Amino acid sequence: MREKGMEMNTHLYNTLLAMCADLGLADEAFKIFEDMKSSATCLCDSWTFSSLITIYSCSGNVSDAERILNEMMESGFEPTIFVLTSLVQCYGKAGRTDDVVKTFDQLLDLGISPDDRFCGCLLNVMTQTPKEELFKLKDCVDKANPKLGSVVRYLVEGLEESDGEFRKEASELFDSIADEVKKPFCNSLIDLCVNLNLMDLACQLLDLGLTREIYTDIQTKSQTQWSLHLKSLSLGASLTALHAWINDLSKVLESGEDLPPVLGINTGHGKHRYSEKGLASVVESHLNELNAPFHEAPDKAGWFLTTQVAAKSWLESRELVTA
Repeated sequence: MREKGMEMNTHLYNTLLAMCADLGLADEAFKIFEDMKSSATCLCDSWTFSSLITIYSCSGNVSDAERILNEMMESGFEPTIFVLTSLVQCYGKAGRTDDVVKTFDQLLDLGISPDDRFCGCLLNVMTQTPKEELFKLKDCVDKANPKLGSVVRYLVEGLEESDGEFRKEASELFDSIADEVKKPFCNSLIDLCVNLNLMDLACQLLDLGLTREIYTDIQTKSQTQWSLHLKSLSLGASLTALHAWINDLSKVLESGEDLPPVLGINTGHGKHRYSEKGLASVVESHLNELNAPFHEAPDKAGWFLTTQVAAKSWLESRELVTA
């Protein structure tokens, strides 16, 4: 840019930093930041520091995120809800639950109201937190969003569920939050259920997500193939959807209907946004545990396929075992 005679300004620096944040380019961002600080005419502002903290937080780099936060405050800028959300994510990845709580308290002390994105981040951190520390975050969630707190309490405290109360509480929660956060909330709640071995509640949440069209196009059917599409789901939601689908296939056989010639599970390919390992490897491992006759398709990345004959034999053998 300089070679072409473009004059650098704060807005341009911040735009470059924001691009680095989107792409996770920490080293490049730090060079741009140092270059900006050495400029005689460009001053760092709140956006500058926010982008850097986001970059370090997303990579779980606690020490650098804290260093930039201190520099931000020394420069006279108070942390925004965007910054504090990033820090909660960072501390959660690092397993520093007490620092997550401290950051939440800091948010309240600054007079900032937790928004849906912040609450969703807190909820996601809960899915990464050891069971014995969940109570610390439960209190934060309760203060941040009482409706979310009511749902989380069922899971963490193991409350008895009766007369559809859990589903009612979850419905009220989804009625109260923005459309763009409904899927992340539902994913995280199901993940938490799976972590705590609450499969009945996980299935209720999945069914609610399907009924409310939070999840769409998870199952497709043609005359030749029925498929389950998992790539937009978190790990817990994927495993829950897989179990629900297998139960649906069993019911089809029980009713005397035929399965199609091919059954397929689509996990997508490459790194999964909800898992370092990739969804395909997690699903493959789970299918092996179930002794399910699905095998990775050599010509379709992320697909696991089986035939009508193999699926029918396996499903019938499962029925005999559970009978």
